[in-house]
Amino acid sequence: MASQKFNIVVIGQNNRLQYEALLFAASLRHCSPGFDGKLYVATPNPGPRWKQNPSLQNEDVRKALSQLDAEILPFDNHVFGESYPHGNKIEALLALPEGEPFVFFDSDTLITGDLTSVPFDFDRPGASLKVDGTWPKPTLYGPGFEGIWSALYHRFGLDFDSSIDDSQPKEHWKRFLYFNAGYFFYKCPRQFGERFLDYAKTIRDEEIPELTGQNLDPWLDQAALPLVIHSFGGGRDALPDGLLDGSVSCHYRLFPLLYARESDRVIEVLETVSAPNKVKKVLKAYDPMKRLIFQGKGHKIREMFDQNALPGREQAIRKAIKAKGLWLR
Repeated sequence: MASQKFNIVVIGQNNRLQYEALLFAASLRHCSPGFDGKLYVATPNPGPRWKQNPSLQNEDVRKALSQLDAEILPFDNHVFGESYPHGNKIEALLALPEGEPFVFFDSDTLITGDLTSVPFDFDRPGASLKVDGTWPKPTLYGPGFEGIWSALYHRFGLDFDSSIDDSQPKEHWKRFLYFNAGYFFYKCPRQFGERFLDYAKTIRDEEIPELTGQNLDPWLDQAALPLVIHSFGGGRDALPDGLLDGSVSCHYRLFPLLYARESDRVIEVLETVSAPNKVKKVLKAYDPMKRLIFQGKGHKIREMFDQNALPGREQAIRKAIKAKGLWLR
């Protein structure tokens, strides 16, 4: 399955995502030169769901992406947009070629190894398990995790019991299928995207009693994603451990956090792929990258932490960086 041809899509728009998408493309070409599918940078078209033009307009970024053989892919927002930008990863799927296997990555990701070595089975979708119990948050008067998740499975006619991890204790969040939407994959983006959009829109718009008091912003995509994956026969075991979110990719999220806690390999890839002048001159236009990568302030953050003994809570890392005036994002 690893030799199967597939496409990649990330989001790029008129904000920091355009620079992250460029770094993603540079890291893909450097670390996975054998990848022979298409790399799409999907960008939302202007329209009534945006107050300002969100599309990727920066000509320097567009030129650099073209030099890295990335294709700009415009798409329309019919459901989401400025009110929920996370919905871009859902609606962009509908613009991808039908019937061609795909992997979606969040733009704040670096490829750090050979992506073609990952044994994707595109008939069984999966997603990132680098996740905390961010959603749902059961309220004092209930329902609990089981009541909330079972209501969603039943709403969409899905078998709830087969999604449960019986090795986890009752009412522990890990007992229930839950993913980070930082990457996901399947054999057809249109099928996946249509169902993802339907489930997310239904969860957002219908009055499902068990969801009373639950915050869906920004968690709507991650509330719907497990249901979509389960509906197509996927699950937790779709990929071996240690590849994506491991030796082959890094979802760093924010550059101060990258320097604080990621491996030396990730730092090496970041600084290697950003060094060529055709990339560097574009990235320097984005002040956090200019200061952290090219002016060395990222290493000042790195020196603050022992990467083998990081604080248990991310909030503590953020607080320490902010105290030094280095929280640049």
